[in-house]
Amino acid sequence: MKLAHWVTAATVFALPGLACAAELDGSQLSPLWGVPFAGILLSIALVPLLAPHFWHHHFGKVIAAWALAFLLPFAVAFGPAVVGANLGHALLAEYIPFILLLTALFTVAGGIFIRGNLHGSPGLNTAILAIGAVLASVMGTTGASMLMIRPLIRANDSRSHKAHVVVFFIFIVSNAGGSLTPLGDPPLFLGFLKGVDFFWTVRQIFPETLFLVGMLLALFFVLDSWYYHRREDIRPVDPTPDNKRIGFEGAANFWLLALIAALVLLSGLWKSAVVFNLWGTELGLPGLVRDAGLIVVTLVSLLLTPAQVHEDNQFSWGPMQEVAKLFAGIFLTIIPVIAMLKAGVNGPFSAIVAAVTRPDGTPDPAMYFWASGALSSFLDNAPTYLVFFNTAGGDPQVLMNTLAPTLAAISAGAVFMGANTYIGNAPNLMVKAIAEDRGVQMPGFFGYMAWSGAVLIPLFVLMTFIWFR
Repeated sequence: MKLAHWVTAATVFALPGLACAAELDGSQLSPLWGVPFAGILLSIALVPLLAPHFWHHHFGKVIAAWALAFLLPFAVAFGPAVVGANLGHALLAEYIPFILLLTALFTVAGGIFIRGNLHGSPGLNTAILAIGAVLASVMGTTGASMLMIRPLIRANDSRSHKAHVVVFFIFIVSNAGGSLTPLGDPPLFLGFLKGVDFFWTVRQIFPETLFLVGMLLALFFVLDSWYYHRREDIRPVDPTPDNKRIGFEGAANFWLLALIAALVLLSGLWKSAVVFNLWGTELGLPGLVRDAGLIVVTLVSLLLTPAQVHEDNQFSWGPMQEVAKLFAGIFLTIIPVIAMLKAGVNGPFSAIVAAVTRPDGTPDPAMYFWASGALSSFLDNAPTYLVFFNTAGGDPQVLMNTLAPTLAAISAGAVFMGANTYIGNAPNLMVKAIAEDRGVQMPGFFGYMAWSGAVLIPLFVLMTFIWFR
């Protein structure tokens, strides 16, 4: 994060005449430009398994090395104008708003403590996951995840087997639950900004969401019951005392969560002609107001939340710092990958784009579902959504009506399949980091994919035959 910021600043201040934007033509790029991005993904997947101590202490340096492996050749090949424009856009228009929103949600949710001891029985755990799924479309998958993960972990702190609880939490709360409104997940919010009606997704993919969440809750209940009734699963002493009635501490943060949702929604509804150009990136007034508001909300939460609440929640900045560093490298090295995808049939990934069209020229919803989902599993699902939104024509009125099955497939793929890997959606890594910070032995990158492959992929195949043929 600091490296990208420093390089951008150095480029602009050393060459002030480069404030004009320079477009990166993805059709002229070699797939080799995607190697640093692939290197980051492989590092996240393999290094924690092969050298866990090294990764824990030096993962920031590993990410910075891959960022430099992209940045230096990129500067030599395309010159400072293209470097400045693309770095400025990635930093100002994407990374900073992204991190500010995550930080605000992380801070505010971390200031709410559910008092009392919940006992993590299969019924209670399933109920918590169901509540989180509903909240995800109201306050976003990140907000719901940050609010619900701590009490869920604490409720299960007397159990030996609990990694599966967190895995299903990621499936349901951090991803599938956010599929019904633009507030739920960033891809749908981008669609809302492009002209898709606010309630279109809840009308179009409610059956798919109900099916997926319902099946996941049922599978979880069966699996959790099996673990729960094993004699060695319950520890003799519950680490959380039963000396307090169930209730909330830091309840003022609920109002701040509502304010975050209002700021995000306002930035999409408010149209303003006021635009600031910084380093070749246009920043609209609504977005700047949103980001400033998020900073204020974060600071107010820190001021209002009693220290005892943070202590009871075992609140620390470690998970947020890890996510910020990892996504700094991802947002930087993904620049050429997104450019190549945007090039469509003229780019090196033309086979992917062409695969979503039938021989008669009409879109294939099944292929849109799997293509947008597969790429959203490893890339940022928001720009992936936009790529296929534009591939399908980009006209919101046509997509909401004549091509409604296609837009439904794109929306479902981008949101649902973000659960396939830890990096498919930002809350996934945040939940993993919080769980590990609390002592939960989470599966590694490929271990998690084994879970998603066994549980999610068969459900996605079944959904394809039911809804996306």
